[in-house]
Parts: sequence; structure tokens; C-alpha cells
Amino acid sequence: MQTVVSEEDKYEKILFRYHSNVLDEVTVETMWAEKIEPENGIYKLDSIPFYGPLIATDDEFFAEYDESEQRLTYRKTTKHSGNSIVLILISKEGFDKEIIREEFKSLNCKSEGLNDSYFSMEILKSINYKTIQERLEELEKEGIIEYSEPCLSEKHRTDLTKE
Repeated sequence: MQTVVSEEDKYEKILFRYHSNVLDEVTVETMWAEKIEPENGIYKLDSIPFYGPLIATDDEFFAEYDESEQRLTYRKTTKHSGNSIVLILISKEGFDKEIIREEFKSLNCKSEGLNDSYFSMEILKSINYKTIQERLEELEKEGIIEYSEPCLSEKHRTDLTKE
């Protein structure tokens, strides 16, 4: 007999408390994570962070129950995936952020929108970040966006140094 694992059994919502350089304040964000070894507190991030913690999708991390928070809380990253997170703010008045999100989606970069002018974007390890950053720079020079790179993997930093 095959056991069916429900989504609720496979994922857990974890609390992240960190200083956000984007907001310049301590921020609390809850994100979904896949249970890897829950008995040992090991999870894998399944959400795209909004405010710039030093963690990216598919990174594995340690979380434990925090009495003061009354829930599972992130403690430290244990294994980096090589993925990166970029935060994008639409700075041009009236510009539809979905145009930019679709453009990057066509380059294999998924994103999560927060409101009409802000979204966070995942850059997979397999993607050459140099081409993504060049496009971000063009959009910034055109006055359409501002962006930050709160969680840039070692692999993507290396991409930027290659000709």
C-alpha cells in the first residue's frame, strides 16, 4: 500500500527574523520550507524572500522552535544552493512591473510580487548572472528600476568576473 504525503506534511512555514538592509530595520518574514530532516531541524527554503535575508531558494537551513516566537524559527544556513535573490523596485511612475517580471521569467528567473512596484526574483545557479545583471543595469540607467543584490551566491559573483 502506497502512502500519500500531503503538501501539509511535506512543507512547514518558518519564521525568519533578520536585519533588512532594504528596510533598514529588523524584519520578520514567514516563508515556506520543505521538510528535509525535521527531526534534526533541517529544512530547504521553498519561497523567494522579500526583504533581503542572507538566504536563497533551495538553501538548506537549521530551524528550531522558539518559545518567544511560538513557532519554528530560522537559525542558520547549513548548505547553500548556489541560487541568488535580487530585489527590484519599479521607480518609474505608472510603469507596469509585470512587463519586467515577464521579461525575466523568459530568462528563467521566477519572481514574487509584493505590491505594484516591488518584487523579489530568484536567479538559479545554472543561469549566467552576468547577462541578468547587464539587463538590470540597463533598466536602472533608463530610470525604470532600482535593484539590490542582498543574497548573491559565490557562483554568481564569479559569473561577474568572467569576460
